[in-house]
Amino acid sequence: MMGFQHLPILAVDPGRLKCGLALLELQRVVLKEVVSRTETVNRIVELLPSNGPIIVGDRTGSKEFIEELLAAIPHISNRVEPTDEHLSSVQARQRYWLEHPPQGWHRLVPVSLQVPPVPIDDYVAVILAERYLAKMLGN
Repeated sequence: MMGFQHLPILAVDPGRLKCGLALLELQRVVLKEVVSRTETVNRIVELLPSNGPIIVGDRTGSKEFIEELLAAIPHISNRVEPTDEHLSSVQARQRYWLEHPPQGWHRLVPVSLQVPPVPIDDYVAVILAERYLAKMLGN
């Protein structure tokens, strides 16, 4: 039997208007995207691996989102893992700027004072998946 670290991880950063999604396989990000809240469950159905955890951030709208998800896909109830979102947006913003350094005159302004030009909910979903994996690995 494969260890849990070899299972795919689908992570969701639920929000009121949009949600971040990330799919990790073999501990590597294979997909990350931001989708409208109304399309999130349908997109999860499309992406849902046959096994592995579904990580859901535990803050904004989490309880309602999990209820909606389980109403649509009841057989995954034992795979849904709420995960602590504390400071995940701050970490996601830092990761965004590492992957997309400011250009031109924006380089002169500290990134802590800049707002990413795109939603970063997908980066939050990646952070949540990584937190879950680190917890499971005892890190």
